[in-house]
Order: sequence, then structure tokens, then C-alpha cells
Amino acid sequence: MSSSSSFKLSALFRSAVKSANKVAASAKDASLRNVLSSIDSSSSSPSTSSTITDTLRRLSDGPAAQHSRSDRSSPKLTGSKSVVNAAEPFDALLGKQLSNEMSNEISHVLRSDSSIGSPDSEDCNLKSLEVVLSKPFFADMSQAKALLHKEALRERKQRWIFKNTLVRRYDRLVKMCAQVLGTEATLQVFGKLGHETGVKEYNALITICIEKARRSDDEEVALQEIHKAFRLFESMKEQGFRIGEDTYGPFLMYLIDIEMVEEFDFFGRLIKDDNPSSISRLGYYEMLLYARMNQEAKIQDLLNHVAHHDGEDKYDLAGNYLLALCESDREELLHFLQVIDIRNISSLDCLTSIFTSLGKSKLDVLAEQFLLSLKDHHDRAEHVTKFIFDYVAYMPNLAVEDVISKFHSLHEKLKVKPSSTSYGSLINYCCASFKVNTALDIAEEMCDAGFSLSIEVVHAILRASDENHDFNLVHQIYSMMHRHNLSPNTDTFRSMINMSVRMRDFDSAYNMLEDAQKMNLAPTSSMYNAIMVGYYREKDPHCALMVLKQMEKANVRPDSQTYSYLICNCNTEEDIKKYYREFKCSGLPVTKNICMALINAFAACGQFEQAKKVLEEDGVLVKGSNELKSVLVSSLASNGQICDALEMYEEFKRDGCNLEPKAVVSLIEHLQSDGQLSRLLKLLEELTDRDFWVDGCYRILLYSVRFNHLSAAVDLLKQLKDRISNDEMAMEAVFDEVFFSIGQETTRLQMGLDLLQVIKNDLGLAPSRKVLDVLLSVCVSMKDLDKSLLIWKEYQAADLPYNILSFLRMYQALLASGDIESARIVLSKMPKNDPHVRLIIQESQKVYAEMASEKKMEKDPKTKLTKHKKSRVKK
Repeated sequence: MSSSSSFKLSALFRSAVKSANKVAASAKDASLRNVLSSIDSSSSSPSTSSTITDTLRRLSDGPAAQHSRSDRSSPKLTGSKSVVNAAEPFDALLGKQLSNEMSNEISHVLRSDSSIGSPDSEDCNLKSLEVVLSKPFFADMSQAKALLHKEALRERKQRWIFKNTLVRRYDRLVKMCAQVLGTEATLQVFGKLGHETGVKEYNALITICIEKARRSDDEEVALQEIHKAFRLFESMKEQGFRIGEDTYGPFLMYLIDIEMVEEFDFFGRLIKDDNPSSISRLGYYEMLLYARMNQEAKIQDLLNHVAHHDGEDKYDLAGNYLLALCESDREELLHFLQVIDIRNISSLDCLTSIFTSLGKSKLDVLAEQFLLSLKDHHDRAEHVTKFIFDYVAYMPNLAVEDVISKFHSLHEKLKVKPSSTSYGSLINYCCASFKVNTALDIAEEMCDAGFSLSIEVVHAILRASDENHDFNLVHQIYSMMHRHNLSPNTDTFRSMINMSVRMRDFDSAYNMLEDAQKMNLAPTSSMYNAIMVGYYREKDPHCALMVLKQMEKANVRPDSQTYSYLICNCNTEEDIKKYYREFKCSGLPVTKNICMALINAFAACGQFEQAKKVLEEDGVLVKGSNELKSVLVSSLASNGQICDALEMYEEFKRDGCNLEPKAVVSLIEHLQSDGQLSRLLKLLEELTDRDFWVDGCYRILLYSVRFNHLSAAVDLLKQLKDRISNDEMAMEAVFDEVFFSIGQETTRLQMGLDLLQVIKNDLGLAPSRKVLDVLLSVCVSMKDLDKSLLIWKEYQAADLPYNILSFLRMYQALLASGDIESARIVLSKMPKNDPHVRLIIQESQKVYAEMASEKKMEKDPKTKLTKHKKSRVKK
């Protein structure tokens, strides 16, 4: 950032400090009206802006209007205790009335589950959502039973759900108000609501200012947002709140990112004055700033200061300096560790970072020295085994087996035993690397060492087995649990049943279901769902429906996922409607999965209008409307209605919906008729996610090859390199698939050669073996000797040694083109130990010898005359 901008920001800070004492403690009605009149409603989504603005406008109405509205809407209750106390001041009564009305109105926003800034927030209607959420979950149940169910839900919310959702919704409300009104007006609004503005609200508003500053490309706008955040800090001080790290941390990180040193120093002094206990923690941010800016002299000054500092906070400050140096990978870290006593550092996080940094540099001697020091320290000895894992896990270029070996050797060298925590970390490390067999071996070792195996560790192994498709390990895992008397829970059984089903081992799945019942674990719908979806995967709907009957017999109620599987696999419209009626009668709430199943099922049955009407179905949540619209577009495209899908896509875009990238990729995949290149490229521009963009680009590349759009293919290859230049495997995979499509049509040989030159000359990449093998195979089919020789040289240019397949292809190409002498030379260099290779050589000689003789006969005029006479004799 320029020095002029820094000067402007400093001036803003100074003016804010001078005027801080002049800020009013609370907002007046007149000032709130001024805020309302200055709102720029165009900067926010219509639904959010109108909801908040209408609510606040009611608040800013005059007393007469409020009073007349109250008179018209509420009957007077004479003699009731609720009658207004005449002795109470009218201003106080009016304040209570305004606060109550505001609270009721704002509850509409609190009931919304749509998040600010999400794609759904643009098309969610808060009023309609309130109507949906106010409906009972079990509409057809008796009133008493419905009340009991509501009471159970209420108790569950009081335990843990309510707290989380309330915090999340309140944060969204703060964001909504701040986006529409601004930060200062938002504080006034909450004052009118009778809600005391606390640290949580201030933190949310400061975060919004920082996010706006980060997103803005305009330097002046960013400065204004920083100044607003500073004003909020000043307001917090006036209210008597202490500025903690949750408040100042994000702000300091932003100043570090944009390297504003003067403002950082100014704000750091402000925090130290307000909260002297934060001095040590501020050292972390200060060191991080100078490390980011590579100011070695400043870094050395800080290290010298703490080395000669004898205060009580010496090692707290040193720990924070070390943490910043570790995160920045600075060379000064090693020097500082030599002059500081690591045993006096109290922060475990700091010590963890130190050992991970030592592991990255493979500093065995220094790591062992520190581990020995901590081992002899009474407060740190129990953590030494954890630090050993932190060290070995971050050593670069080590296979999992080598990490484990290093882990054990260090324990033996230091004469310490692994703890259950370090064993668990090692198992998780193996699972993250998909070395599930190794993780099982460590789990057995852990049990043999006398430690109890936790169910969380087992779940980690099960997840890794599932993700790595090692389904066959489920029996080994189950056997290990039996041997060590570890009782599985319902989640464990569900996961094991699912893995058994993925192996088509339905007998084992049912046996596990029986074992769960023997352990007094009630079977759940998710267990049966795993079996049901397995049968559907095997195209066995009869057995899948048998699972539904088994659920009824076991008194297990189907859930929404069960019905979504049933609906999605229906073959007729009647079956779809039948299961949907059963679902509605069950009283279960309409979920996103149910709506998706309906859309996909109707589209698969050719009932496209019915699929479109799912979005209008009563009870469909507005929250997932964008996702459902994306599913609708994808279903229409995949079922042959590409024009309809494009029309719906454009309509949803005009309505402000941001459809999911999967829908765009689906349109690209199915829009494959000639003449659609420009439209495909426009769809590709809609994709911002890297993985989805690569997928879409790959499909358009295949389209360009199919319809011979060379320039478009070249441009896409260049864009692809810019996007994934760091991922060589992904680049190679895309190139291989593109050239494989070239090999399917011999007429595309020239385009393949042109793309080969682009890869070499324009992209600066070496072609893979598969690319050259495909091109050489096409040359064999085309009997093109010149191009065969050209590609043969490309193997050497790409440093790819000839293998048996390349020798065979070149031999066939030479035979097909009639260059017998060159074919003999290639044959003499070809290894012939494999009997299959010898068989291919014999068949090639036979086929191409016959072709050569026929070609020779066609060229000989005497042979042609003889063949003509013979044909006349036969007639």
C-alpha cells in the first residue's frame, strides 16, 4: 500500500481518537431515521434488504401511528392486570412497545436458515420460509402426540442444538443488518431492540469490515473499512469491554497481510494500553509481521530483546516469537533455539510447532537434544512421545513405513514408551495416507502394549478403508474388535454393514445386523438403508423391496433417506406417487434428498413437467432451492432434454440463482451437437471451482477434437496448463484421454500431430508414452510410413526408451507401409522371450504379407487380366 494511503489511514485514526469522547452512548429516534434515509438498498439482495428495512421503518414511525395501529388491532381489556399502569411514564411505555414490536418482527429473520452470502440467500423468501417452518412435522398425527413430539424436540434443543443454532442465526442477523445498514447503524438497531451489544456482536461487525476491506480492489474503500473497524474498537473501550485476541487477531492479520507497519504499531500500542496482559501474545503478531516483510534487522532486535529480558513474561514472549518463526520457516529459529531454554516454554502449541519445524528440516541431533531435555523435565515428560510423533510425521520425503520406523527408533533411543495418544496419532496418520493395513498393525500393537482401543480410532480405520475401497478389511477390523472386547455402537455397525454390502457380501451384512440386536443395540434405518441401496446398485429391486418389509417386521421406521432410495429407483410414475404418498403420510419433513429423488425419478420416466413441478410442491424448503434447481437442470440434460435444460438454466440465471457447478458440467457433457462450441465456451466461463473447470475443459477438448476445432483445442490446452501447471499427473491424464479420442478415428491423425507440436513447443511439456503409442497405432492403421518414422523419433526426444509395445507397433507400421528391410531391423532389436510377443509377430507377418501380395497383384496388369478371365469362366 502506498505511503499516501498509510498517511490517510493514520489521519483517520487520529481523528477517531480525538472524536471518540464525543460519540453518543445510545442512538436517538431522529438519528435512526437519518440512517434509514441513507440506506442504499441496491447493495443488498431484495429479500434481505426489504425485510430489515421494513422492520426498521416500523420502528421509526411516529408515536401516533404506532398508537393508532395498536388501537385498531388490539381489543381493550378493562379490569385486566395487563392494562397499562397510568403512573408509568408514556416514554417508557412507548419504548417497551417499540422494543417488543421490533423483537417480534426481527424474529422472522431469526427463523431463517439461509446464510448471508450463500447462493440460496438471493432467492429465499423469509416470509414463506417462516410459514414452512411453522408447520408441524407430523401433520396427520393426533394433537396430543404432535405436542409430545414438539416437547421432545424442545428438550433436545435445550441440550445442545439450540445453543449452536441460536449463535449461528444471531451472527447471520448481525451480518444482514451490517450489510444493509452499516456497522454503526447496526449498533443502534440492537440498542432499540433492548439487546445489550456485547463482545460477540462487536467481533462480528469488525469481521465484516475486514472482509469488505479484503474483497475491495479500491484502496479508498479498504481504508474506510479499516477506519470503521477502528471506530468499533474505540466503542468497545467506551463500553468497558477488554479487547481480546478474538477481537484484535483478525484485524492485525489483515494489517500484516497488507504490510501496514505504521498502523500495526499504532494499533498495537492501543491494545497494550487497554489490555496489558496481551503484550506476550502481541509478540507473535509483531514477529509474524517482520518475518512476512523479511526485515531481518527487526527480527534480530526482537530476539535480542527477549534473550536479555528478565521479566516474568520472558518465556511467554519467547514462545510466541518461536511460534511465528516456525510458521514462517525462518532460519533465525535455529539460532534462537540455541540461546533459549526450551524447558521453560509453557505453551504446548509452541512446542509442537518447534518439533514440526525441526522435522521439516530433518534436524535429528537438535531434535534429540530437545527431547532429552524435556524428558528430564517433570512437567513435560508425559508429552515427549507426542513430540516424537510431531517430529517424524513432518519429515519430508518419507514413506509411511519409514515414519513408523523412525517413530519406534526414537522411542527406543530415548527409552520412553509410546502413549495411547501418540499411538492414536500414528494410526490417524496411516489412515490419512490410506495405509489401512499398516494402521491395523499399529492398532494391534497398541492393544498388545496394554492400551485400550477407542471406538474413535476404529471409526477412523473404517472411514479410511471405505474411502480407499479396502472393503475386504471389514472382517479383519470386526475380528480385532472381538479379540480386544471393544463394543461397537450403531455407527460402527452401519459402517461395517455398508462395507460388506459394497463387497456384495449381503450374508455378512445381515449377520452383523443380528449381532447388533444380540448386543441390545436397536437396528436403525441407516443400517437397513445400506443394504437396500446395495441391492439397488446390483439392479435387484425385488430384494431391495424385501429390505423394506424386513424393516416393518423389525419395527424400524423408514426415514427420508429410505423413501428417497425407493422413489429414485421407481420405473413408473404410479410407483413414484405411491411412495411419495407413503412418505407424506409418515409425517416426515420434506428434505432435499426427497426432492432430488422426485426430480430424478420423474425425469427418468419421461415425466419432465412433473419433475419441474417438484419445486412448487407444498412443503418444499426454500433453503435448498438452488441445489434443487441444479438437479433439475442436470436431470433434464441427462435424459435427452438438453434444449429444455438450457432454457431452464438461463431462466434461473435471470432470476438471480447461482446454480451448482455440477449442473453446468452436465450441460457441457450433453451439449455435443456440432455448432455449439461458442455456447460451450461460455458455459466454461461460468465455472470458478478448479476441479469442475478442469472437468468441463476436458469435455470441451474432446468436443473440439471430435469436430476438428484445432484452434479452440490449442487455446483450451494453454488455459489448462495455466490452471493446473503444478499438477503434472492431472495434465498428463487429460492429454492421454484427448489423444485416446484421436486414436478412435484415423482421420484425426493430422490434428493429433498438430496438438503434439503444441504440447512440445507452446506448452513446453514432454508428451507421455501413451500419447505417442496412440499416434503410432493410428499410423499403423493409415499405413503412413513418414508419420510413423516421425513419431518414432519423438520417443527419443521425450527420453522414453522403446518398450515391447512400441517395437511391435513400429514393426507393424513398417510392414503395413511395405518397408520390409526396416521392419527386419526393428525385429532384430525386439525382445522375443515372451510367447505372446512371438505370436503377435507371426500374425503380423501373415496379415501384412497377404496385404502386400494383394497390393502387388493389383498393380500387375497381367494379374488383373487373369483374374478377370477367371471371373468370367465362373460366371
